[in-house]
Order: sequence, then C-alpha cells, then structure tokens
Amino acid sequence: MNARIEQISYALPDRVVSNTELRESYPEWDFDRLEDRTGVFQRHIADDDETALDLAERACGDLDLGGIDGLIFCTETPDHPIPSNACMLHGRLGLAKNVPALDINMGCSGYVYGLEAARGMIATGTATRILLATGDTYSRLINPGDRATRVLFGDGVAVSIIAAAESGDGIVDLSMGSDGKYYDRFMVPAGGMRLPFSPDTAAETTDKSGNVRSLDNITMDGFGVLSFFNATLPGEVRDLLARNDLEMDDIDVFVFHQASRVALDSIARALKIPEAKMVRNMGKVGNLVSASVPVSLKMALDEAQAKPGDLAVLCGFGVGLSWATALVRL
Repeated sequence: MNARIEQISYALPDRVVSNTELRESYPEWDFDRLEDRTGVFQRHIADDDETALDLAERACGDLDLGGIDGLIFCTETPDHPIPSNACMLHGRLGLAKNVPALDINMGCSGYVYGLEAARGMIATGTATRILLATGDTYSRLINPGDRATRVLFGDGVAVSIIAAAESGDGIVDLSMGSDGKYYDRFMVPAGGMRLPFSPDTAAETTDKSGNVRSLDNITMDGFGVLSFFNATLPGEVRDLLARNDLEMDDIDVFVFHQASRVALDSIARALKIPEAKMVRNMGKVGNLVSASVPVSLKMALDEAQAKPGDLAVLCGFGVGLSWATALVRL
C-alpha cells in the first residue's frame, strides 16, 4: 500500500498584525526593504492563552475523523515539555485507546518528514488513516525588537489526513536530508536541559544590525540559512525528478516552504519554474514553519492553482538544518 493526502484543514489565530501596525510601533525600521525581502505584509499571531494544540483542535473540526488509527503532531512549541501534544490532542478528540500518538520535533521541513513517517506506518500495517498535525506559535519565541524574525513569522497549524492508497497513487517518491553541523544558524539557545531559562538567558542584547534578542529567543543567521539552501535544494528537486524519469515541465505545481520572497525567487530562478506553477502565500500569513507547506497546498487547491490529479512537488527546509522533498499525485 502507498499513502496519499486525503484531506487538509488549517487554523490561524484570529488576531492579524499588519505591517501598518508594526510601522507605527517601529518607525525606525525600513519596511520597504523588509517587505521586498520577506514578501510578508501581515501575519496571524496567537493570543497569550492560545497554543498550537488549541489551533490543531480547531482545525480538526473541518475534517472527517472517522477511522483515524494513528496520530502524529509535528511542533517545536508544545504545550508542555511532557507529555506530547499528540497525546493531548488524542484526548481532546476522544480517539480510540488503540490509536498510537507521537510528536515530531521538526521545523520548516516537518510536514514532508511527517508525510514519510505516516507513509511508513501505513506501509508496515501499523495504521491506515493517520491524522498529521503540523504547526507552531513561533511568536512566543520571537523578541519584539528583532525585525529579522518579527516581520517574517506567523502562527498557525495545519491538520492533514494521510490515508492508505493503491501503489502509484498519492506519495510517489520522497527524499529527506540534514546537515547538523549548521544547527546554530537557526536556534533558540536557552530553554533546554543544556541551558535552562534564567535571568541571565533573558538578558537582551543588540546586534550590529540593531536587532534586539536574548538567549530565550530565536536567533537566525538569515544569510547563512539562505545560502545553504540555495546550494542544496535545486539539486534535491532535480534528483527527485530524475529518479522518476520526469522533467520540470511534467510538474503541475510546486509548493515550497514559504521561507521568504527572496528564498522563493532564488529557487524559482535556479529551477526555471514558471510563476503560474509556483505557489506563494507568505504575503497573507507569513512564514508558518511546519504548517507552511500544507497551508500553501490547501490554499492552492481552494484557489484552483492546483487540482486533484495534479503532479506536485512539495518541499520543506529549515531548522536543523534539514530538508525534505516529495513528489505527490494530488
């Protein structure tokens, strides 16, 4: 048996923070340049009492959960260190006691990693209809004075049902990779067992570009991350297509993680992807981390940029550094 993406739903926080609002708070920031590089004009931000678990539960309200026999939750902002968000979502949804539930701690490549985890469970007979939740409330990890991350990221969660399919349908091929020696190009230094939160880690510093952050916040080497993936992703996509005797023209739609406008422009140039086949939605929602790919795919389907039966390339990349690319028949 193979696996296919049967349904996708998503939930975004009700609160929308526009660049107009941020301009009023930070008149010294060059928003023309920020908008040009990020492509983000607004983002949804979770309330103080709203978590990725809450958003996942809300998104599940639009799905048919009958027959769910596996649950995977991919997040880097769980409600608690212990237990897993997956177990708590299992309880909230009232799923059967024989349904396994596990978390994956992954960032922007997490959706495609989650697809492979679900496909593996289906292939081994562990499950036949898996609920895959992916997403975060990254706003909790961002210093308000760090324009490099404040403008870029939004909060949100997607939920997908990954179901058994006949061989050749659904997920045709998938590849994953990581290069952990570059882990510090995107990280939150404090809050784990190596460096617990403390008054010292909460002390703010200002870098040479004027970004304010502490060790409790996301630290991002934007240029380092971008240069790494510019050198990695085009080859990964070409290899995936070559393994399946396909050309770029054979692909109907490309759904890349919505890292930034600069990142997508660079990938599109390198692979010569026509604009009509390139999904872009970061302007409305920002960078949604592991929810980025499924939200983008769902929006493309809803807006008829993609349709059932299309051949799609899905690609996530980010924290780790890690990446994953899938060839999928929608």
